[in-house]
Amino acid sequence: MIKTRLISSLEKVMLGNDISDFAPMKRVSALRGERLSVQLIHTYVYQAGIGSGVINRVPATLTVEGELSAFTTLRDVGNVPVERPVLQGVPADEDYISFHAGLFPDLLRPLHYGNTVICTPDALFSVWVTVEIPESLAAGIYELTLRLDGGEGNLAEEHLSVEVIDAVLLGESIYLTQWFHCDCLASYYHVEMWSERHWEIIENFARTAVKNGINMLLTPVFTPPLDTAVGGERPTAQLVGVTKTGETYTFDFSLLDRWIEMCDRIGVQYFEIAHFFTQWGAEHAPKIMATVDGEYKRIFGWDTDATGDEYTTFLQSFLTEFLAHMKKNGNDKRCFFHVSDEPREKHLESYRAARAVVSELLKDYTIMDALSNYVFWKDGVVSTPIPSNKHIAPFIEGRVPNLWTYYCCSETQKVSNRLIAMPSWRNRSIGFQMYKYDIVGFLQWGYNFYYNRQSGDLINPYLQQDGDAWVPAGDAFSVYPAPNGEALESLRIAVFYDALQDMRAMRLCEQYCGKDAVVAVIDEEIGTDVTFDTCAKNAAQILKIRERVNEMLRQAVKTNTK
Repeated sequence: MIKTRLISSLEKVMLGNDISDFAPMKRVSALRGERLSVQLIHTYVYQAGIGSGVINRVPATLTVEGELSAFTTLRDVGNVPVERPVLQGVPADEDYISFHAGLFPDLLRPLHYGNTVICTPDALFSVWVTVEIPESLAAGIYELTLRLDGGEGNLAEEHLSVEVIDAVLLGESIYLTQWFHCDCLASYYHVEMWSERHWEIIENFARTAVKNGINMLLTPVFTPPLDTAVGGERPTAQLVGVTKTGETYTFDFSLLDRWIEMCDRIGVQYFEIAHFFTQWGAEHAPKIMATVDGEYKRIFGWDTDATGDEYTTFLQSFLTEFLAHMKKNGNDKRCFFHVSDEPREKHLESYRAARAVVSELLKDYTIMDALSNYVFWKDGVVSTPIPSNKHIAPFIEGRVPNLWTYYCCSETQKVSNRLIAMPSWRNRSIGFQMYKYDIVGFLQWGYNFYYNRQSGDLINPYLQQDGDAWVPAGDAFSVYPAPNGEALESLRIAVFYDALQDMRAMRLCEQYCGKDAVVAVIDEEIGTDVTFDTCAKNAAQILKIRERVNEMLRQAVKTNTK
């Protein structure tokens, strides 16, 4: 007998769980224009007289009925092997699904065999159900029916009541970047950099990024000096052509223009220009290739002093030409710039010196960097700091304007993160935290990083979610590379998108009810004065926050339309 249950998207369903472990979801509310996600979990239980012979698997056809069926997408939740949930020696708290290696749900993949679901005895699986509610849909209550039919009496049916509130979800409310690695795509798919097939794959992955709220794309005007061993190189991924004649540089922006045209076509709003100096200290130049006397070769890199005369002359020449080129089509203000990633306090002076090379030319633009020491802001060395969420408290207390945040492999205690071994409610908690503290931007370093530590080798992302025992599983990428060159989402990127939708709903509610009222709902349901160290402890807390915000909106809209 097939058994099913509809549950929240905030649960992670492990193979060994019992279906009764999960609270059923019977009703939910959402705004017009919102993407609603739930899960249909299923298993097979032996029952005398039903089926014949030894049953190892039951193929069942999954159908959806109701007025929302036309807007509904179904995907299997695939389990992936996780060897390192949290790295040894990295502090963690108790709020993880498991600290042991095993199979964890993460990969969202299309159903096989024409919407067939494979039900398996003694194992619990999930189907990810996504409903894209149109902005034009009338408010009201809609019934959604999901039916699994395995034949021979194997039939299970679940019903969900969806109340669509008469309010349209606000548009994007923050800058969002997850670093987009073009070289990883060329390496994984074994295609030539900037070949036509490479461009097709890049666009596929970028479309999926935009679909999940990413509105800023890391733009490799030069090969990004990120996660590269000292003295080593990543594959050349350079959009700007450089020619050196004597002491003069000329620049070819044709590939960059193609990048901008692609971004415009798919909805990318902002360009995050790759860092001008090496990571962890800003002491050297990135790898830059140029044609010199007819020979294409590296002219700058680890052997280049960051603030030496030669690189300073080059960089200022480039920025002058680059900004002039971007201004022609009104694209310059779409650009955000970096000096060097994650400088420590000991790098304060080298970072200051590197920034001085570009600061005058970029005085009218945003220069931002991920860093966690408040002294960089206090001393005026960086104008837009991006502290990690575990180091953000001094920046909040210092009332840093237009504050961003980020997380990566080190954010394993108390704070939100998207690690595979973390429960999804911990992932989604970032939404109400960023709303409460007026965060304007979020950065994460790995949308599709498919190399291991310091870009030494290509990994298999279906087997090595930890970057070859380098980072906690889930840190390095949030999409999987499909064989056809498209990006398959993880449930983690889907849950993070729900966090963004929470922010947008809260900001809409704020327009009617005021910020204090919305923050009060957050603090009351979580049970404390929420900080970035305060995450939800279960799915019910976040679901209750959203239901209360939606109810406030329903009443406010009703009052304002009388």
